[in-house]
Amino acid sequence: MILQRWLWSVAGVAGTLLAVSAVSFLLVALLPGDVAVLILADSATPERVAALREQLGLDQPLPIRYLQWLGNVLSGDLGRAIHSGEATLDVILSRLPVTIELILLTQVVALGLAIPFGIWSAYRRGSSVDTATLVGCLALLSTPAFVVGLFLIYIFALNLQWLPATGFVPLHEGIGANLQSFVLPVVSLALIEVPVYLRLLRSEMIGTLQQNFIALARGMGLPTWRILLENALRPSSLNLITVVGINMGRLMGGAIIIEQMFALPGVGQLLVESIYQQEYLMTQGIVLFVATMFIFINLLTDLVYALVDPRLQRDGGH
Repeated sequence: MILQRWLWSVAGVAGTLLAVSAVSFLLVALLPGDVAVLILADSATPERVAALREQLGLDQPLPIRYLQWLGNVLSGDLGRAIHSGEATLDVILSRLPVTIELILLTQVVALGLAIPFGIWSAYRRGSSVDTATLVGCLALLSTPAFVVGLFLIYIFALNLQWLPATGFVPLHEGIGANLQSFVLPVVSLALIEVPVYLRLLRSEMIGTLQQNFIALARGMGLPTWRILLENALRPSSLNLITVVGINMGRLMGGAIIIEQMFALPGVGQLLVESIYQQEYLMTQGIVLFVATMFIFINLLTDLVYALVDPRLQRDGGH
């Protein structure tokens, strides 16, 4: 049943979250040497070290410290930055909209390119268009996102001067300027996602186009565009939904290099800054937050897949 599938998914998520929380805790707990001195770095004084040791409970056994830390996390307390005193969760939430916008725009652009090219490549299988698409996909798959980003900066920012090389314009300062600041980073990430979506959709479409109901639709005289878009696309998109969901979670942490390269103040750039500034407690909170988001996005993807796949719905009715 679908309900049973969801319950098993939720149980699996709970176990995974517990494991992720343990790993995140150990990132700081197992630092070599005196953890308080390492966290405070150059600002360490005997008084501050003693206060931080008491705050972190470093004089207590590791399991007790973990349970206390986990209790704070469950209440929404991911810790505070040592130098600025800001709450980690507040800082993350202030940076999160930038990362979410980057991910959503990347997926829109990637799917906007992959779906029409994937459909056409499947329909014209074996043609020169299909071959050219395959070669292009292989070239993009073998190219890292930051290399694509550097190429785009060189062409569109330095040579043509059509777009800014780096920088971010908040949405409240203008939609046009905001989207313009996202063009290069979004395209850099989207071009890496397109080959995966395109080849997956092409493979599924080829199988679907050989089904009996497609032959029936052709026999009824339906136009080709309607057969491709209405009859063949939906059953061919089920695996694509799963991959898009997984990539949504992966991009939460995978956009670090792009955010740093294009100076986007997102969660990825915040993670890099926390490492450089030796804000280990903030790094711990960011890692836990990103991992949790990845897990919940995958859970949501699993639930959506169960809703859109008629086979699972039929199984749930028995």
